[in-house]
Amino acid sequence: MVLKQLLLLFIFIHSASVFAKDSYVLKFATLVPPDTAWMNEVSNWSNILNSQSNGRLTLKIYPGGVMGDEPDVLRKIRSNQLQGAFFTGYGVGRIYSPARVLELPFLFKTSQESDYVRDRLMPEIEKGFSKNGFKLLGWPEVGFVHFFSKKPIHSLNDLKQSRIWIWQGDRLGESFSKAANISHIPLSIIDVYTQLSSKHGSIDTVYNSPFGVLAMQWHTKLKYASNIPFTNAIGSFVVSNQFFNNLPPDLRTLLSRTGKETANRINIVSRSDSIKSIDLLKNSGINFIWNWTDHEENEMQQIRDTALMQLSQSGYISEEIFNRVNVLLKEYKSSSRQ
Repeated sequence: MVLKQLLLLFIFIHSASVFAKDSYVLKFATLVPPDTAWMNEVSNWSNILNSQSNGRLTLKIYPGGVMGDEPDVLRKIRSNQLQGAFFTGYGVGRIYSPARVLELPFLFKTSQESDYVRDRLMPEIEKGFSKNGFKLLGWPEVGFVHFFSKKPIHSLNDLKQSRIWIWQGDRLGESFSKAANISHIPLSIIDVYTQLSSKHGSIDTVYNSPFGVLAMQWHTKLKYASNIPFTNAIGSFVVSNQFFNNLPPDLRTLLSRTGKETANRINIVSRSDSIKSIDLLKNSGINFIWNWTDHEENEMQQIRDTALMQLSQSGYISEEIFNRVNVLLKEYKSSSRQ
């Protein structure tokens, strides 16, 4: 009798151990606030993972920057405190900087142009992520970015007189500001709202997508915006290779498939809501007043090319990949005209 009880106890302990080893929690952080269209899609992703894995793979979400700015999140993933995140281009640049060629200013005028070029670069971008310790699951772009300000900006010269926020440590933003001779104020993105709210805040001008300005409530402290966007900001869903490779094959397949599907749904939602976001901003009192002139756009392209030379010399974005992007862009424009 005692032997039988011991045998049953051994079987129970062994079964529990096997089950525990076969259950995985993906701790996932993002700056995107809760109760937004983006986070609704991420929550839906969590439900899908839990349902289709029969509870073996769950997503624990940390929204709204509760895990810190993107460099903080990146450190926590590398120390296994977190396993995955949504990163904007800033975070992408700290994993695989050549991918940021896709958000150089005045490169793409439409999402279709961006999609065409990105799809053809994606295999090497995925390899770049993998080489640096990450599995790229999906590409939910942030969207087209405008300047927003407390004071009216009617020209590039007005912009140069502003106190512009630059994401602290963002080499692309820093190089561009230096090439444009724009004095910038480096801050963590988490500090932007506080500085905009303060009567004696250090900044009066920021950049973001219309959705991003709404989601982070920056619009409540701003009055003006550039009517024409100047870049299409990128983003990514990533998990560490350490976590991904430790999953059983079926869960790796599930995570890859659903991550890509969720990113694609977010792109559909964000592009659909882009005009709605601009309308909401206008209704909140934001005045879209600045259209780039042809002269200003040409000047900004020259500034971009000057910044690119510096980024190329440092190895951040090579001139070679920029040239390939231009070839692909011309290829798309030619095919679309035909």
